[in-house]
Amino acid sequence: MVAARNAGIILAIAAAVYFVPGGGNAAALVYAVLGTLILVSLVLLAMRFYREHLTDVYGLGDTWRAVLYGALAAVVLAMAARARLVHTGVGTLVWIAVIGTASYAVYLCWRRYREYG
Repeated sequence: MVAARNAGIILAIAAAVYFVPGGGNAAALVYAVLGTLILVSLVLLAMRFYREHLTDVYGLGDTWRAVLYGALAAVVLAMAARARLVHTGVGTLVWIAVIGTASYAVYLCWRRYREYG
């Protein structure tokens, strides 16, 4: 019974978006607000993580800290350009390569931290 009620709610929302004038704009607004809230929560989580592990990050040394910051910057830029990059096959490969390389760099920094931390 609960599943039928939930399905009815989803169908009612879908009908409102489809049939009500401006429903698509309202849905786009809700999507944008939810996306912004998720992004803000991720930034706050990253800020807290950075503050809690500040001495560990500085303990990596200048070179490895630069690798870590560069990898994180590459991920941010790749995510910002994702909408344009994934429209072509080559762009998708570039996006995957950037994310993969940045992930490997973060992994190397983590290994360095575990070896000498």
